Amino acid sequence: MRGFTKGVLSVGLSLGMGATALSAQTPVQFGLGGGVSIPSGSSSDGLKTGWHGMALVQFLPASSPVGFRLDGAYHQMKFNGGGGKEQIINGTANAVYEFKVASETKFRPYLIGGGGIYNLKDKPDVGSSASETKFGINAGAGFNFGASRTAFFVEGRFHNVFVPGSDFHFIPITAGIRFGGS
Repeated sequence: MRGFTKGVLSVGLSLGMGATALSAQTPVQFGLGGGVSIPSGSSSDGLKTGWHGMALVQFLPASSPVGFRLDGAYHQMKFNGGGGKEQIINGTANAVYEFKVASETKFRPYLIGGGGIYNLKDKPDVGSSASETKFGINAGAGFNFGASRTAFFVEGRFHNVFVPGSDFHFIPITAGIRFGGS
C-alpha cells in the first residue's frame, strides 16, 4: 500500500509541478478531445449528427505495442424533426495496439477496441425523459501526431449499444491532445 501511495503522489507531483524528468519515466498518458457524433444504422432514422467531448487515461508501456485505455464521453444528438435530443454518457475500457514505427516518426497509427457502459437518455422538449443503461462494444482506428510526451490524436470508432429490439449505433470522430507518458 505504501508503494502504491508513493507512486500516486509521485505522478501527481510530476504533473502538478511540470517535472518532465518524472513524467518521461511513466507510461501513463492523459487526454482530452471532442468532435462529431454520427448516428448510424436505424439510429440515423431518428437522430441528426451531433457533438461529443471525451476525457481519457491510457497506460502504454514503452516496451509493448499493446496498452490499455479508459475513457469517458458525453454525446448529444438532436432528434430528426426537432423536439428534443438524445444524450449518451459512456465509459469504456479498451485495448490499444500501436503499430511499430521508426523512433523519429511523428505519425503513429493505432487500433482501439473494447466494451463499456452506456447511458442513453431521450430528452424531449415536452414531456418526461426516458433513460436506460446498457452494455456496448466499440472498435476503431486512429493516429497520434507529435512528440512522445505531447501528441495530437484523431480517431474514429464504431459504438454498438445492446438495447432491446434493434441495437443503437453511432460513430464518434474525435480530435484531441494526449500528454504525459514516455
